[in-house]
Amino acid sequence: MNTLSPARRVTALLAIALGGFGIGVTEFAKMGLLPDIARELLPGYEASPETEIARAGILITMYALGVVVGAPLLSVLGAKASHARLTFLLLGLFIVGSIASAMAPNFSSLAVFRFLSALPHGAYFAVASLIAARIMGPGSQGKGVALALSGLTVANIVGVPLATWLGQSFGWRWAYVLVAVIFAVTLLLTFLTLPRYPGDPERSAGQELGVFRNFRSWIMIAVGCIGFGGFFAVYSYVAEVTTQVSGLSSSSIPWVLAVMGVGMTIGNFIGGWASDKNITKTIIVGFSSLIAALLLYTWLAPSAWGLFVSVFLIGLTQSILIPSIQARLIRIADRAALLGAAMNHAAFNVGNGLGAALGGVVIAAGFGYLAPGWVGIGLAVAGMVLALVSVSVTRRDKRNERNTVGIRIADSAND
Repeated sequence: MNTLSPARRVTALLAIALGGFGIGVTEFAKMGLLPDIARELLPGYEASPETEIARAGILITMYALGVVVGAPLLSVLGAKASHARLTFLLLGLFIVGSIASAMAPNFSSLAVFRFLSALPHGAYFAVASLIAARIMGPGSQGKGVALALSGLTVANIVGVPLATWLGQSFGWRWAYVLVAVIFAVTLLLTFLTLPRYPGDPERSAGQELGVFRNFRSWIMIAVGCIGFGGFFAVYSYVAEVTTQVSGLSSSSIPWVLAVMGVGMTIGNFIGGWASDKNITKTIIVGFSSLIAALLLYTWLAPSAWGLFVSVFLIGLTQSILIPSIQARLIRIADRAALLGAAMNHAAFNVGNGLGAALGGVVIAAGFGYLAPGWVGIGLAVAGMVLALVSVSVTRRDKRNERNTVGIRIADSAND
């Protein structure tokens, strides 16, 4: 169905965003619950909390690895499929993975289930972004990406704090039960409202994989992998900073996450709007602002007010980048838009794993819970440098193309 009533259009867009909301909860709730998971599943926690929390950070890395593997794999396999049917399949996989995580008998199995739960992550956001942009109409690529991601950012205001409170009060497993329920409701709503745009039978795995033969794609993937790591180096251990550095109680953790989520939500919509105006400027301004916010964090986080202000700014500036980088990847990927969009989320989660891992290293080395902030600054600076390289390469390629066209015209005239 290509023509939708206004009511169905709005409901379909909300259903897409709800899926992103569920992903935001399943991805980020464990940040605030790492101490609870480590306390139950890692026997050495009481003797060495810092070491075991750093070890528990592998759950973040395993989820990130699942996104990295699943994003290209499921996007390529779903290249010919109807976007609606692909969405239904991905949501079903989320439900199974969430239930398995809630029932994990030990730490090793939980790590495996987090990997499996993450496989549909990148492909879902990719197909949701494309559906949203198509529903919203021409010239709305950035806004479509932002709409698909809006559920993820809103999750950090409502869903993640709720899941964190639920996990702290009744056990961390209930957070994953909540996630399974969210995905089940999303599956029902999308089944009822999504337009059945047909798939493209002419697409092939080889055509989709053509993204990886484009050097410009690799540069932008690297921008996401490294640049997003700056955010996750801090976010992965914000629960410990809240209690061990800022001196707040564990009941304050959901509020800290909610404030960061407000920043992420505002930044996401700014990024979507700005990307439709000028992608390059949005990326450069986003990275510059993120570096400044991380620097403020290292100075201000020891105080309660400083923690809340700095995490809001980090969430705001980081989320400006996501729609702009994804829109640029879609543009570079051209007809392989599904895989191009998915690779942004693969890159995002490489950054997730990289930031969490490096943050855990400096904490385990005894540099303290604020040390990941300096790791984040280094990664964000590297991401901005790569973004500048990407812009330079694109401009060079365009000049070469214009020169080539000019030579062909001249030769034709001489003939």
